[in-house]
Amino acid sequence: MITSATNGRIKYIQTLMEKSKFRRKEKKFVAEGIKMFMEATADMISEVYVMESAKDSFEKEVRQKLGLIPYEVVTDSVYKKMTDTVTPQGIMTVLKMKENTVEDIISKENPLLVMLENIQDPGNLGTILRTAEGAGVAGIIMSRDCVDIYNPKVIRSTMGSIYRMKFVYVDDLTETMKQVKDKGINIYACALDANSKEYDEYDYTKSTAILIGNEGNGLKGETVKAAGNVCYIPMSGRVESLNASVACAVMMYEAKRQRK
Repeated sequence: MITSATNGRIKYIQTLMEKSKFRRKEKKFVAEGIKMFMEATADMISEVYVMESAKDSFEKEVRQKLGLIPYEVVTDSVYKKMTDTVTPQGIMTVLKMKENTVEDIISKENPLLVMLENIQDPGNLGTILRTAEGAGVAGIIMSRDCVDIYNPKVIRSTMGSIYRMKFVYVDDLTETMKQVKDKGINIYACALDANSKEYDEYDYTKSTAILIGNEGNGLKGETVKAAGNVCYIPMSGRVESLNASVACAVMMYEAKRQRK
């Protein structure tokens, strides 16, 4: 049992949770909670830590899986220093990062994709990932300045979709957009522009990529221009725009509806 917060493994976990550069170097990330542990496959799991007082209160299925995987028991006081949640469920999993390429994501037949530029809010990115899985999206392409998808707050918001959804960061989004277009995929940028059409006027039944921008500033002008197709979601009342993850959800599910 680990009883000290100065233990090397505890410091390692804390650094993984706090520093994206360290996560990238180690190619590992941390997921908290029972659901995240149960949905992780054995080949993804690197380490598991269990809070002492929670160990005997887990459901039968959790105890069965723990019986198949080596894990460390941590005293309650130490565990609470490891976690960033107010009411921890008592189980923490260290997982290996997966690696995808743009080609992995765009190679599916008649894909529905999401492209993101400079999304900053962890909750938004996590929600987009989760919604994308539900809408049947083949993968997500993100500009390098988007929030780290392995940020613990993003991980929690995905509710397990992080394990199943393909995603990749790219250094030059507009250059990647050319690669996407060369594959015969139409890109639809969500932005207010002179050439904008209402979002449901477009045909998303063919290969489609939905492009969403920064929460406060939207998409850059050159990104909108590179997309070619521009759409907007009409607002009523005094509302000027929707939350980025909500706007993305509207677009994804319009595409899903059309593809029925």
